[in-house]
This record gives sequence, structure tokens and C-alpha cells, in this order.
Amino acid sequence: MNIKPLILIVEDDKPIQKFMKISLEAQGYKCMETELGNTAITLIFSHNPDIIVLDLGLPDIDGLDVIEKVREFTKAKIIVVSARGHEREKVEVLDRGADDYLTKPFSVAEFLARIRVALRHFNQNINSQGNIQSVFMVKNLKIDFEKRRVTILEKEIHLTPMEYKLIELMSKYSGRVLTHKFIVDEIWGNYFENDTHSLRVFMANIRRKIESDPAQPQYILTEVGVGYRLIDE
Repeated sequence: MNIKPLILIVEDDKPIQKFMKISLEAQGYKCMETELGNTAITLIFSHNPDIIVLDLGLPDIDGLDVIEKVREFTKAKIIVVSARGHEREKVEVLDRGADDYLTKPFSVAEFLARIRVALRHFNQNINSQGNIQSVFMVKNLKIDFEKRRVTILEKEIHLTPMEYKLIELMSKYSGRVLTHKFIVDEIWGNYFENDTHSLRVFMANIRRKIESDPAQPQYILTEVGVGYRLIDE
């Protein structure tokens, strides 16, 4: 039996809530909806959804509080949808534990693409427990983790050890925006938490090696003021 993914929509704007529900159900997803953050916390605990689509500006509590309260007990992917488009707020949302951020207004195509990415990562987390993924592939880029080898169209790309560590980290979170702070903490530790200049230099070097046009990258995308995203489709 094919079990449909369950998606919880937490949105107090009824037309937007209806738009998301119709778009998702047309793709075969099951949906639950609420406009209240406290109700969402209860539903997450009782129904264990696969994906949570969360607005920040809720009438009872802030969406950030919802993330903090549920992140400890759910493995669901959290996609924040909000009109708050400031870079600082995007960084805070991602650092609090959200998996993705979508700024209103957005198209059906973009919304569904983010859902597919989140669901793919959710399934990978389940299927890979006890199994280590040995190869990452997207378009013409291939990363062989066992051999620590990166190729484009089967041609080996010579990366420095630090460049490899960076692209390996991004491949494990492909499709997600990784904030500057997250990347720096993972690679260099808290001691260099404010050293985003070095990170930009390394990313520029990686792009020169893997992108056909580094000025218009197709693999590593920049979220201005927030961080970087390695595509996964």
C-alpha cells in the first residue's frame, strides 16, 4: 500500500492556506491545516507529519516559537513561508532549525519544488539510517565519498582538502540553504564563527572549478546575506 506523505499547513491567511492545500492535494499529498501555533504543536505531536509548512506571523504565538518547541521531538522537515523577507530573519529561522525558507508571494511551481526537496530529504533520512550514501550526483556533478573524488562529466576536478570538505558538507544538505554560521561552525568550529570572508573565498574557488560560468552558477547558489544552497535536482 502506498502511504501518502502527510503535510501540516500552519497559516492564518485563509486564501493562502486554501491555495497551498489545493496545490498539495492535487499532487497526491495528505494535508492538515490550522491557523494557530499552539494547535500546530499539538498536531505535530499527535500526528507526526512528514513536512510542516509554517507561517511566522500567527495570531497566538510566533512561528519561531513553534520551531523551537517542536524541533527537539520531530524529524519533520520545516518549510517557513513568510512575508518577512529580510536577510537577518531568514538566517535566524534557519539557525533555529527550519529546513527551508520561502518568501511570499511565491508561485505554485516554486512551492511544490520546495516540497519535493523537503520530502526527498525526509525519505533519505529514513532510508539511510545505518547506511552511508557513497555517491552524490546532480546534473553532471558527481561526488564519490569513498574515493573523495569530484567529477564533472566524468572529468576529475582537483579540489584542495578544505574545498572538498565544503562541497561534501553541502552535498549532505543538498537542496537546503546553509547559513554562513552553520557552514563555518561545521568546518572551522566556533572559534572562526564570524569569518565569512574566508568562506566566500573558498566558495569562489570551488565555483571556478566546477561551474562552466562562475558568474552564473548552476550548482552552488547564493542566498544573498544568508548562505549557500547546493542544488539537488
